[in-house]
Amino acid sequence: MPVHIRSEASGRHSIDLPRLRRSAEVLLKATGQQRSELSILLVDDPAMRVLNHQYRHKDKPTNVLSFPMQEGTEIADGSLLGDIVISVDTAAREAESMTTPLRQRLNWLLIHGLIHLLGYDHERSETEAILMEFRERELQNHLLRTERKNTMTQLAINVDHVATLRQARGINEPDPVLAAGICELAGASGIVVHLREDRRHIQDRDVRILRETVKTRLNLEMGATPEIISIALDVKPDMITLVPEKRQELTTEGGLNVSGQKKKLAAVIAQMEKSGIPVSLFIDPDPKQIKTAAEIGAAFVEIHTGRYCDATTETMREHEFELVAAAANEAFALGLTVNAGHGLNYQNVSRVAALDAIHELSIGHSVMARAIMVGMDQAVREMLALVRGNS
Repeated sequence: MPVHIRSEASGRHSIDLPRLRRSAEVLLKATGQQRSELSILLVDDPAMRVLNHQYRHKDKPTNVLSFPMQEGTEIADGSLLGDIVISVDTAAREAESMTTPLRQRLNWLLIHGLIHLLGYDHERSETEAILMEFRERELQNHLLRTERKNTMTQLAINVDHVATLRQARGINEPDPVLAAGICELAGASGIVVHLREDRRHIQDRDVRILRETVKTRLNLEMGATPEIISIALDVKPDMITLVPEKRQELTTEGGLNVSGQKKKLAAVIAQMEKSGIPVSLFIDPDPKQIKTAAEIGAAFVEIHTGRYCDATTETMREHEFELVAAAANEAFALGLTVNAGHGLNYQNVSRVAALDAIHELSIGHSVMARAIMVGMDQAVREMLALVRGNS
């Protein structure tokens, strides 16, 4: 399945060429062309304008051009299909106007170009246009499903409550830094800590030492306050998760109102991105919040699973689960990396872990409670087995 891909674009837009190649390979297989040859060329608008003028007598750039090597709709597997040329400049403008990630727009243009190479043409008739649109949607959904299946659900462990126990006695043990190391050795893909304004558990020193010792990924949960923002910019964790924070709450209650704080949160995201720190937003499974998170440039969202976990009847639990599942799918479709957490335990985690769109689960309290009984290493391994057994 030779896929030849090269970019002659200026580099103004970041493009993951290996990922685009993998998408092309998936699409060739889905269309029964796994042994066929395809060439993909990425260009800027001026180059696309030249091609349009030369081959279509149109003096303007367009988003995608296809140059087929075969005729008709019965293209044999193993054929030389032809070339797909995509203007990255036009694709980027379209992605921005549609509030969709550039990667997703490039995938759609790749699908559109490939269908043309296979002999379809929406300009020939209304019937063929409808058929082509249906095939595009079918391939787009197939590509999304394939991307999800190829990603194993990960487990990040929140060690806040190790610090809670330490702070209750006002001494230096148990040590959350040591706990984090044990969690990583047991297979955790990341460590999560929440540096609260009142410093009720994790302390500044913990965060700084963890930054030096965590080998996987350090995720700093935080409120969007000037003091904590300054600390995050100084420490530079691998990522941050912005959460709502109230002094009187025992633990985080509900997700951020992203749409109500759009300007403020967008400014924090821009500040963090400038320092190379990806931002996740902790949100309820609400389409409005998900759409706004994508619009203001978040790289991740963490879906709040608290209401699902706290449901007292099967009907309520089913309803809340469907909200989580729908939210995860919507966020994934918008190009966000989707995490989930809050209230997950050894009884309810498997179903959420089985959702294709979920990249990582963040779990703390239930693992710490189990660790008191069986030890930290075993508690993490037991949870990891539940997560991976359904991913």
